[in-house]
Amino acid sequence: MAAITASMVAELRAKTDAPMMECKKALTEAEGNMEKAEEILRVKLGNKAGKAAARVTAEGVVAAYLDGKTGAIVEVNSETDFVSKNDSFIALAQAAAELVAKHNPADLAALGALPYSQDSFGPTLEDVRKGLIGKIGENMSFRRFKRFASDAKLASYLHGTRIGVVVEFEGDDTAAKDVAMHVAAMKPVALTSADVPAELIEKERSVAAGKAEEDRKAAEAAGKQPQPAEIVAKRIEGGVQKFLKEVSLHNQAFVKNDKQTVEQMLKEKGTTIKGFTLFVVGEGIEKKVDDFAAEVAAQVAAAKAAA
Repeated sequence: MAAITASMVAELRAKTDAPMMECKKALTEAEGNMEKAEEILRVKLGNKAGKAAARVTAEGVVAAYLDGKTGAIVEVNSETDFVSKNDSFIALAQAAAELVAKHNPADLAALGALPYSQDSFGPTLEDVRKGLIGKIGENMSFRRFKRFASDAKLASYLHGTRIGVVVEFEGDDTAAKDVAMHVAAMKPVALTSADVPAELIEKERSVAAGKAEEDRKAAEAAGKQPQPAEIVAKRIEGGVQKFLKEVSLHNQAFVKNDKQTVEQMLKEKGTTIKGFTLFVVGEGIEKKVDDFAAEVAAQVAAAKAAA
């Protein structure tokens, strides 16, 4: 069996906001598998354990650049929030977005090789990055970018510097801008239910099935009759369908008018969304966390003493 370390418990706690002892139990049950432990916590603790899972775990900024039907969105990371507010760092990110839109680099290495000068550093974007690292004293990196160039119109929305959205559309400019704001707020994972990745659907079905099994065990322990299998199956499928509506853009309640869905609003405005891109700073990146070893040890000791 895999050894469950204090750092693993702290990492799971940071992702889920679940109590430390519950995190340790979940990791033990999952034999150290972090993703499986998250699912176990969602089954046992419900949505409460999953709400914090999307919290950003690194610092930096998202920048966007649009020029007609050509545009780009980029994420540039820093070690601390303090540096992410630095004017030179922000200028570097904005320059990167413009360079992506205008020069269509194949990858991050090609982006770094593009001509650019700033703060007396150059002659390439990568040289400027290295120069600013020396000047500011903190590492920074270009993480990802996406370029847009098609017949579709473009609209963007930046929520501060930490969340950025670019929407590809046909129709009304204001409606598209509203959708970009909606995506930033509600964070859908797909345009329609049919577009939700199969692995996400199966993961949600697994969680719903696990919750149903927990309910069955609880009913038996209380001397109650568990629900019939067909009712359980309907509950599981109902949970999956609810999930699909919650994460698909068209089915979400529109943030500016929750009496209609985004799809209904778009139809009313004669607008079609071709696609959207959402960047959240630090999404999926593990950030250094405080050393919770002493706290974990204390809680384990307290649990043993109470046993």
